[in-house]
Amino acid sequence: MTSLCFVVESGTDVRLVEGLASRFDLSIVARRIEGGVEISQPPSEPVPITVGPASRLKFAGFVWKYLRTHRQEIDLVIVQGYGLAALAANLAGLFYRKPTVMLVCSPVEAYYRCRKLHEETGKPFLRRELFALQVLARINAFIGQHYVVLSRHLADVVRKHGTRSRIDVIPIYGVDTGVFTPPRESKAAIRSRLGLPAEGALIFFSSRVAPEKDSETLLTAMRSLLDRGRDCWLLHRSGGYQAFMKDAKRFGIADRVIATDAVHPHRQLPMDYQACDLCVQASRQEGLGFSPLEALACGVPVVATSVGGLRETIEDGQTGWTYPVGDAAALACSIESALDDSEEATRRTRAGRVMVSAKYERQIAFAELDRVLLLSQRRELSRRLVETP
Repeated sequence: MTSLCFVVESGTDVRLVEGLASRFDLSIVARRIEGGVEISQPPSEPVPITVGPASRLKFAGFVWKYLRTHRQEIDLVIVQGYGLAALAANLAGLFYRKPTVMLVCSPVEAYYRCRKLHEETGKPFLRRELFALQVLARINAFIGQHYVVLSRHLADVVRKHGTRSRIDVIPIYGVDTGVFTPPRESKAAIRSRLGLPAEGALIFFSSRVAPEKDSETLLTAMRSLLDRGRDCWLLHRSGGYQAFMKDAKRFGIADRVIATDAVHPHRQLPMDYQACDLCVQASRQEGLGFSPLEALACGVPVVATSVGGLRETIEDGQTGWTYPVGDAAALACSIESALDDSEEATRRTRAGRVMVSAKYERQIAFAELDRVLLLSQRRELSRRLVETP
């Protein structure tokens, strides 16, 4: 079995880890996440994981040393993003002739620019840091061998860095449409089992709390809906739920918000979708956005911003409702339209589930990822044979 090393700089989803582990002899090298976790949930089967320093600079050095030390044991390397860890992995790939693939799940520079909107509460926006990110992106574009990106939008992002490397668009772990499926029982029964409100519209928002996810616009829209007499609730699951509840109190709607830590993506998350009447993705920037895809697979209507990779999945009038970034009034109107027209919501949601099943199903995504990674390995072996005297 091919030996694959996955370099994780910013935490990763257990579904990706489990999918890779089922197809490769997987090992993980991860940067320590202070106050968080390196893998979103414990994998169902043990996976060797080596945790390095929390500092991104020190972690890059750690990655270089690890790949140098274990170069005889590793056939293939995947590294998150195009930052410092990717630079270390790409350099090691060049020196030690290891096929190295950059897995790009987000538009890093665009996410960073969103900090300008939240300098008073979040991490500060520093021009020198943005410049450093841009420089790293271009260096990695120059020396890198191969990209795997989630969406056509992200393919355009990395092309603008000046790369001439191969780019494959694959929605990595995809959506398991056998798990994320329309409910076989009533929403009332599911809500009762989960301890959720029996009455009122339940709106799901599972994005992490970060400037690019724009929870403030959603909270503003919820405040407006409640002021207009709407009976609605907001369900939030993420590692940043405490910050989300703090913001909900600031908006005066904490009594209409249910927020907890993130739940297991296969054991409870599908039931959360099935219990809800609507899913909202409020992002200011987005690489792809899995939450809308999971919601559609569960037969739940979606309202999302028209931005980034979301434009490829949520089409207004076709697979959901869209609204301009940061426009709370438009978001509130879209929520009302989705909740008030059940026939139209059903039509768009059914079309969305067909789209998810055809383009984003888990088995399809992993089969393509498997093919692309093994092809990358074979290309490197072929180069070695050609260069061997």
